[in-house]
Amino acid sequence: MRIGELARRTGVSERSLRYYEQQGLLAAGRTAGGHRDFAEAAVDRVIRIQELFAAGLHSAKIARLLPCMRDADGGPSVVATPRLVADLTEERDRIDRMIAELVRSRETLDEVIDAAREP
Repeated sequence: MRIGELARRTGVSERSLRYYEQQGLLAAGRTAGGHRDFAEAAVDRVIRIQELFAAGLHSAKIARLLPCMRDADGGPSVVATPRLVADLTEERDRIDRMIAELVRSRETLDEVIDAAREP
């Protein structure tokens, strides 16, 4: 499929798709006319990439992680390395810290809101 169709099907801009390709996150063949030609599996791959970016991972870490994931279900494959597991554990811990900070911020806001509502 062409890049425009992939963009429409995934909700990701063509510019982002070109960036993913440049970073080695996504691969495309080329037509005789030189246009990008993505396989059907690229839809799942792009969705997975978006999920990983949303989790706060950067493109270099995603590039290391993607070969260790199956595109269809996002589950692990047999090529996950101990170093990758350690990196991902660090990322999960970072996300847990961010969640805790957000919960504290929400609690503070709730207290301020409650105080402002009291007569």
